[in-house]
This record gives sequence, C-alpha cells and structure tokens, in this order.
Amino acid sequence: MKKIFLFIAVNLLVYTSLAQTAKPVAKATKPKLVVGIVIDQMRYDYIYRFWGKYGNDGFKKLVNEGFFCKNTNYNYVPTYTGPGHAAIYTGTTPAVNGVIANDWFDKSLNRNVYCSEDNKVIGVGTVAREGKRSPVNMLSTTISDELRISTNMKSKVIGIALKDRSAIFPAGHSANAAYWFDGSNGCFITSSYYMNELPKWVQAFNQKELPKKYLSQTWNTLLPIEQYTESLPDDNKYETLSKGELKPVFPHDLAKLYPANGGLGMIRGTPFGNTLTKDFAIEVIKQENMGKSGSTDFLAISFSSPDYIGHYYGPNSIEQEDCYLRLDKELAELIKSIELQVGKGNAVIFLTADHAAPEVPAYLIDLKIPAGYVDENKMVDSLKKYLTKTYGDSLVLSYSNQQVFLNQKVIEAKKLYLQQVQEDVASFMIKFKDVSEAITATTMNNTQFTEGVRYLMQKGYNAKRSGDVLVNYLPGYVDYMPTGTTHGSPYSYDTHVPLLFYGWNIKQGSSTEAVYITDIAPTLAMLLNVQFPNGCTGKPISFLVK
Repeated sequence: MKKIFLFIAVNLLVYTSLAQTAKPVAKATKPKLVVGIVIDQMRYDYIYRFWGKYGNDGFKKLVNEGFFCKNTNYNYVPTYTGPGHAAIYTGTTPAVNGVIANDWFDKSLNRNVYCSEDNKVIGVGTVAREGKRSPVNMLSTTISDELRISTNMKSKVIGIALKDRSAIFPAGHSANAAYWFDGSNGCFITSSYYMNELPKWVQAFNQKELPKKYLSQTWNTLLPIEQYTESLPDDNKYETLSKGELKPVFPHDLAKLYPANGGLGMIRGTPFGNTLTKDFAIEVIKQENMGKSGSTDFLAISFSSPDYIGHYYGPNSIEQEDCYLRLDKELAELIKSIELQVGKGNAVIFLTADHAAPEVPAYLIDLKIPAGYVDENKMVDSLKKYLTKTYGDSLVLSYSNQQVFLNQKVIEAKKLYLQQVQEDVASFMIKFKDVSEAITATTMNNTQFTEGVRYLMQKGYNAKRSGDVLVNYLPGYVDYMPTGTTHGSPYSYDTHVPLLFYGWNIKQGSSTEAVYITDIAPTLAMLLNVQFPNGCTGKPISFLVK
C-alpha cells in the first residue's frame, strides 16, 4: 500500500512540474498597432463582383483570414464622406457628432461652412485655403482620442488621405498629425492645428514629386480589356468626359489630360491616387515607427480615389473595376508592410467604407427601372414663389443637403408662427413627384422614430445645425448630372458597405447579423480596453468581443 501511495505522490509531483514548465506563452494583452482603412465609395457588392480577379493577399486575405460583417449599414442620412468618416470613428451619428454634411448652411454665420474648415489655423506646407483645416467642427471624441487619453498621450495617432476631411476626422482632436493632399502643389500638407512645420521625412517624400510621375503616363487597364466582363462596355453614354477626350474610353492619356483637368489634383480621379496614398502610408509606418511606441498606436488611412472615379464614371464602368483591381494590389502591399513592421498578428486592421453608391439613374431609366434626376433649383424657386404669395416674403435662406433653412428673424418680425410655416413648407415640398418625405424640425424634436427612412433622417438631424424642413427623394432619384453617380440617400445602395476585421484577437468567420457603422468605435474600445468615445451611441459587435 505504501508503494502505491509513493507511486501516486511521485507522479503527482512530476505532473505538477510538467504543468508548470509547459505553461503556454501568454498572448499579448494589446495590439501594437491599429490600422483603420476606409475606402471612399465602396459598395458591398464590389467584394464579390470582382472576387475572381482579386489576388490572394488583399481583399481575399481580409475575408479568408479575418471576420466579415456582411450586413453593415449606415444608420443615418446623408451618406457623405465627412459624416461617414466622423461616424466610423466617433461611434455616433451627425445628431451627436455634429458633422451633418460635407458642408452646410451655418445659421449663426448666415453662410455655408465646410465641415473641416478652421479659419483660426494656417496651412503648413501650402499657402492654399485647403490648409486651413482642423477637426474643430466635430463635437465629440473619436476612438483615436480615447486611445491617446488612456495612455496619457503615449499612443501615436496619425490620419492620412487625399481628402482633408478623410484624414482629419479619423485622427480625432488630439492626434499627433493628420496629412492630406494639396492638388495645387502636389504635396501632402497639414495645418498649424497639428504642427508648425512638416517633418523632414514628409518634405523629402514631397520632393519625390510622385504625383507628377504617376500622371506622366497612360492609364490603361491592368488586365486585357475584354476580361472586364463585370462592367458595361467601355464606350457608353453614362460616363463623364475629361477635357480633351472625345470618348470616355481607355487608354486615358494622363500626361496629356492632367494640365486641363485640375493639374496635379487630377491624380485623385485615377487609381494612382490610391498608389500615392499607399506609398505615403508605408512611409508613415516606417518613419514614425508606428507600432513601436510601447503603447498601441493608431494609423487611419482613407483611399479617396474610388469616390472620384465613381462620381465621374459610375459603378458599372471599367474604370471603377480597374480601380478596385489595382486597389487590391495596393492593399496587399500595405498589409505586408504593416506585418513586417509589427509582426503578423500584432496589428488590428479594419476595413470599411464611408458610403456606397447607386447605379447611374440614366442607366436605370434605360432599363425601365424607376429612377430620375431632381431639379433642386426649380423646386426651390417654386417654394420661394409660394411663400412670397402666402407670407409676402420667400423666407428661405438656403436649401442645402435637402434641407430648407428658413429666415427665422423675418418670421419672428412678421409675428408668424414658426411651426406653422415649417408645416406649410413641408406640405408644399411633398407635392413634388420626386419627393418621398418632408419633415419639419419641430417634428424631429418632438417625435422619436424607431425605424424606416424617418429614423435615419432623425439620426442625421442635429438640432442646432440642421434646417427647418428635411426632404428625402424617392429611391433612384438624385440631384446630379446625367453621367456618373453620386450618393447621400438613406437607401441600401448608399448605406450597405463592407466591414472586415483582421489580425490581433480576431477570429476567422463571417456574420449576416445587422451591424451599424457606429458599432465600429465601441468594438475597438472593447478590444483595446479603453473608454467609448464620449458621444458614442453604437454598441460593441458581440461576436467580435466575446
């Protein structure tokens, strides 16, 4: 019996010793780097439409090795670039973060303001007005702000994009830097909000004159043009002509075209704008030692060129398909650079879009599908005549972003009842055949909508910045030119975007559960163990943070 007890005791000691020596290596408690990638004007279906032509290390890598939230939508209107980037990073809608559009009528200043304009700062690296930019008009913090605060400002946060608003809002209020592209000089610039002088490495990058190099070539298709079977024929009537071209077809002789088409700024409307952004992003990672601060760093990247190309040529153009096939290669190179910098599995990467896009209405009309073009000038002129006849004054200060701004001072001076005037305007606007909704600000303030288009309109309504009457158009109807496409509506063709997470602590898989764009920031907050942005209304994506 003693021998048996001795045998058991010895084995227990051996087992305990092995258990102690065989402890698994603890997984890192936080990622070294977070990289947010926003693609300007990416429809959800582009993932699958071009799947057969993508390589294995770009979009496919994120899908096959990461987590794909397939049913991700914007939960407000308007679906524009400024509000989109703000919503992704603040975790809330324009109702809270205040970025109600790319530009809007400011009732206190009695003029239009640009979403990231700031006349108290000056440009750094430029003398152009495009340098007078900052996040001052965004009213809440971002996930990148909260990361900085949580580490006593030790985390490094940088935002980059061709568009200023796409670099500034993601970087937040407390960023180390935000850089954007100035088409007047072909350089990446910033403002005095962040620094007084461009870093030496940024100056050296600008001195390479890459925009001029990329525009001194011909844009031809990456693959033989007959393989672009996912798009309409190259020569079609739904695309916009560049100055100097007789047809909107390949090849596009950029060297010949760019002097008359925005100069070096034309690179934005070519896939080489994505190349330039990728080049700069990789340089940021290297020169700023991103992911090596000892705290989690954050790099926010936005690829702006798909939006310019979509506006110009439309979602069914060979130009847009070629843009995405080339972007896939840029993403592959970017992901490789990130993983070389911090090691595979040490970075969290997420990819989404700031909005999607509808089909070109003229194309839908030819297919006998309901669609059309709204003549806003005619609409507003009719409204002014009606109000002048009714009240002796047009009472309209502005019509912007499908919102009527009334002259409340005149209404008060005439001793008119504001709510009644708003209701009269709404009743008049709903009579237009292109209009589906017309809702007063009073209704927005006093009624809580829980679903449908009115719910999305309310989430985009900011009591201090929005207009007196909000208008929505029918599906497929836009205020735009007859070629190319735009965006901004509450319909799925504008709201449904891809959302992919990849890397540190992200399991492989996918889900069709409903996710809103405002859920990204709180999900990152849970992964990083930091506070939610202070205006956050989104919820963590449960299957990513369990």
